[in-house]
Amino acid sequence: MRYAYSVTATLLAGGAALSLAGFPAGAQVAQNDDSQMARVVPRAGAPESFADLTEQLQPAVVNISTRQRIEVQSSGGNPFAGTPFEGLFNQRRGQQQDAEPQFREGQSLGSGFLISADGYVVTNNHVVSPNGRGSVTEITVTLPDGNEYEAELVGTDPQSDLAVLKVSRREPFPFVKFGDSAQARVGDWVIAIGNPFGLGGTVTSGIVSSVLRSAGGGAYDRYLQTDAAINRGNSGGPLFDMQGNVIGVNNAIISPTGGSVGIGFAIPAETAAPIVDMLVRGVEIERGYLGIQIQPVSDDVASSLGLRRNRGEIVQMVQPGEAAARAGIQPGDIVLSVNGREVTPDQTLSYLVANVAPGTTIPVEIIRDGDRRRINVTVGKRPSEDEIRQNQMFDPDAEPEDDMAPSDNAVIEESLGLQVLPLTATIARQLGADADTRGLVVASVDQNSDAARKGLRRGDIILTANYRPVVEVADLEKTIRGAQADDRDAVLLRVQRRGGSPSYIAVRMR
Repeated sequence: MRYAYSVTATLLAGGAALSLAGFPAGAQVAQNDDSQMARVVPRAGAPESFADLTEQLQPAVVNISTRQRIEVQSSGGNPFAGTPFEGLFNQRRGQQQDAEPQFREGQSLGSGFLISADGYVVTNNHVVSPNGRGSVTEITVTLPDGNEYEAELVGTDPQSDLAVLKVSRREPFPFVKFGDSAQARVGDWVIAIGNPFGLGGTVTSGIVSSVLRSAGGGAYDRYLQTDAAINRGNSGGPLFDMQGNVIGVNNAIISPTGGSVGIGFAIPAETAAPIVDMLVRGVEIERGYLGIQIQPVSDDVASSLGLRRNRGEIVQMVQPGEAAARAGIQPGDIVLSVNGREVTPDQTLSYLVANVAPGTTIPVEIIRDGDRRRINVTVGKRPSEDEIRQNQMFDPDAEPEDDMAPSDNAVIEESLGLQVLPLTATIARQLGADADTRGLVVASVDQNSDAARKGLRRGDIILTANYRPVVEVADLEKTIRGAQADDRDAVLLRVQRRGGSPSYIAVRMR
């Protein structure tokens, strides 16, 4: 289960303020008004029991467990590693330190549901993908009757966090079907069935709390919100309506403790169903892409331009050569609508564009210099998440983070206090480097590291390490491991700074 800790305080505080500000008074008026009561009481009332519905649905909900082989950093055989006496230990002691990476076995638990009699199972991508550096070696699907089946991974889509598995047996499997999440209304009853904390077949009930909740900035970060209890292990399980249709795939929660506080998110069926269908058929999933960096329009910007609040997004950067740049979109443009659909917090620009087929020409309404304009844009193909990270619109003047975010180059972070990215042609242009420059760009520097004391900063380009070229992150990792194996305390980096000449800097490892 994914967690969104950082926004918890804001959402809870905002919700409390909203309740106190006006809703109780309005509810009291409606309660005392007989004419209003007839309109607000549900036609069928609250369900007497969920038992019959659960009995029909539960056989199709499965538990999913994986075994993973995860790479961990070796301490080099030093029994004093991580203590003040670490430097007193001779790592070689007459023999070469083993510089090969070490691995440990990991496990994950989640939920899923069968969507066909021949054994196709839907779950979250993060349930069947390795945590960090590693690979999944085994996936097991367990049915409510206790029977276990080895599962084949049919396909994954990290951008929507969906995955499809396949299990086989002679007898047909029980299964459920996707419903129409577009018909879901705030206040509708729903039930969730899953495997929280390994307790298989757990059923919880609640209502739809929001039908268009944006919980991030990604192309598919638009969810159904529910107060049905969802916990660790519910990931990938179904959210059912009262007709027994899957209207969501449980995916994430907001929680200050890691447990359910009544704010859960599910990927809507209208998003999940077509992606699942393409994964089952082995069809490549293509999404639209403009190649811009955007931010929501603030109240001040809206006021200064005479715009309605909560409408539009402002273009911060335009990636050279991509669809927006080819169409003439510029930084500072405010995008009001895409293909006739308004850009709002619930219907973001990323979401709208991602759902347009690449190669389609669509009208984009913008405001530039106070004037409304209409630009026709031929939508490009969205790169993979790895390609987007590598070709991200790098801002060399951004302030470094006080605490570096987790990344895949843990060896470099732990040894040198650096986060690095491969230097792409796009980033090289943004840094003013030659297009043929090869190296790694520094994304952030731990201010407690020797690298920071030596003056390394965001935007520096590492060309070589111990005189060896570093083009991929693995190149620098290999040099660091070699230096550790040779009992060296520092790595000699050749660094190029924007507007300057390359220089050599020896950075002590920690």
